[in-house]
Amino acid sequence: MAAPTVGLLYDERMCAHATPDGEPHPEKPERLRSIWRKLQLEGITDRCVVMEAKEAEDKYIAYVHSQSHIKLIKVISSKELDSRRHRVARKFNSIYFNKGSSESAYLAAGSAIEVTEKVAKGELSSAIALVRPPGHHAEHNQPMGFCLFNNVAVAANYLLNERPELGIGKILIVDWDVHHGNGTQKTFYEDSRVLFFSVHRFDSGSFYPLGGDGAYCMIGEGPGQGYNINVPWEHGRCGDADYLAVWDHVLIPVAESFNPNIILVSAGFDAAAGDPLGGCSITPRGYALLLEKLKRFAQGKIVLLLEGGYNLKSIANSVLACAHALLGDECSSGKLDTKPFESTWRVIQLVRDELKNYWPVFSGKIPEEDMKNPRSISNLKLHWSSDSESDSEEATGAGGETLSGADDATSRLPELNIADVTSTSVTSSHETSKASVPWRSVLSKIDVWYASYGSNMWLPRFLCYVSGGKIEGMNIQCCGSLDTSTPKVINWRTVPHRLFFGGTSSRIWGKGGVAFLHPEKNEEERAHVCIYKITLEQFNDILLQENSTMDVSALGKISSPLIDLPVVDLLLKKKSLIVELPKSSPYSNVVCLGMEDGIPILTFTCKMSDIDSYKSGELVLTPPAKEYASTLIKGLVEGKQFTEDEAMDYINAASSRKL
Repeated sequence: MAAPTVGLLYDERMCAHATPDGEPHPEKPERLRSIWRKLQLEGITDRCVVMEAKEAEDKYIAYVHSQSHIKLIKVISSKELDSRRHRVARKFNSIYFNKGSSESAYLAAGSAIEVTEKVAKGELSSAIALVRPPGHHAEHNQPMGFCLFNNVAVAANYLLNERPELGIGKILIVDWDVHHGNGTQKTFYEDSRVLFFSVHRFDSGSFYPLGGDGAYCMIGEGPGQGYNINVPWEHGRCGDADYLAVWDHVLIPVAESFNPNIILVSAGFDAAAGDPLGGCSITPRGYALLLEKLKRFAQGKIVLLLEGGYNLKSIANSVLACAHALLGDECSSGKLDTKPFESTWRVIQLVRDELKNYWPVFSGKIPEEDMKNPRSISNLKLHWSSDSESDSEEATGAGGETLSGADDATSRLPELNIADVTSTSVTSSHETSKASVPWRSVLSKIDVWYASYGSNMWLPRFLCYVSGGKIEGMNIQCCGSLDTSTPKVINWRTVPHRLFFGGTSSRIWGKGGVAFLHPEKNEEERAHVCIYKITLEQFNDILLQENSTMDVSALGKISSPLIDLPVVDLLLKKKSLIVELPKSSPYSNVVCLGMEDGIPILTFTCKMSDIDSYKSGELVLTPPAKEYASTLIKGLVEGKQFTEDEAMDYINAASSRKL
């Protein structure tokens, strides 16, 4: 059998993109040079077809990016913008520009087209394009996350739309960069010609690029439904065993069904052991094994397009291992030293369950033998530290901040862009709990407004859910949140929802009805709500206490939140979601009431099915007990919404009307 003809594209001109005035930054020109030197030293360059870059034409980039985006990148390096370039860059999320940025961006996109076309035509069996700036974060109308043009999306669109005679009707894009390829996902979200697969750190939506786009439930829309597959890690430290498990139980089965004509890999190497931004631990051998499994498909037509990777040694060693795999050199096989994490199997099952209606291959069960003796994240140290492959230099972010290998993902890139949810400083009186339950540390950095329309409108009552205790009239004592910090801000609003009182008794107040808010809007209604600016961690603890009897130790053992960042993202779109609580839980419907200062206003109430039951008489509408009503009145009066008499009239009116 003839040796494979592997293309290798490197062009020094793409090293011209650098920070202004030489400020340190992880996405630096030396990334390309270190890889190239390694490949030269190992004799790889002599065995490959070495290629130079070509600039992309605007008409090909326009399949992915808006005209204003293209114009920005075209002119950003011009002399006329010398004095304004830095100011323009600051408008974007983790972006810098200099005099070499325009040419580098056009060369990176053009290189992706060049190598992809040659592999599609059969002139090359496979190829590696050492390009920068990277591309998979760049969206239709904005550069972001170190990325200017979305190189892999430009190349895929070129084949699909400009070269149909090559017979490339189905493209598999595999994004193994540690960060989710948000820009690539959005480009092909409604396109069944492209199967987009991304495995990435997610950390409840707090890992860059943040928000819910990288969640497993984001599966595509319209014709593209089922053709977007996200495998979101719950934490760092994932390595060879975890990635290979995902290949074996998600990617390989679906690739067999999809049967792609070519595979484009968004080949970021920031999940490699020793990377300062990724916090994961894939070895060079691990990358080679992942690539070996992909060579079974598309007659081995695979193109690797460089994305991230910020440890100069690990990125060079990882690309070298991939080059050996494409050249047909034997990868060291044998058993892996470690097992996948428990969370890896959980995520794999969630992904398969979400997609089984689109890919029947996911309907079967994962063999129990494969899942034996998983690793537990609790047995590992909190902070990841680099190993012998690690660079000794310290990486810095776009704003000059230090970017360590610690597991606090939100510190790695400065901007937090989950819809309109904003980040805040950490308020932590329970670091021990956060260390053992990672989601708490993440959600303690996120603010939401909690809207109360019932007894929690009175601050002393609400503080029982925060710091513990009870007030007069309550039958049981609340355990409080693990974060006992008081609300940052307290405001009042009226919302277009119907207030009513239902039920015959409650755990906390005894006999009598308690307040509910009709989940659906009604512009003819007005309900008064007190909104507390608290952390998303506290909101979860309050929701749990409202629906069940708990103590602090039980709260500290909750392994995952009811409401995390992806759920907040969904609430912003869908307005209400039922959370998994016991059947008897009265407040299992979380509702988004709108926004205040760019932050979601969340509350919880009954389900719509309960509304039907109240209307039919199966559930009873009941006025509130005296002690409970007194607490509501105190809240409304002290909040300066009503006089005492007006507050009583407001409650009586709400409790006397039928639904």
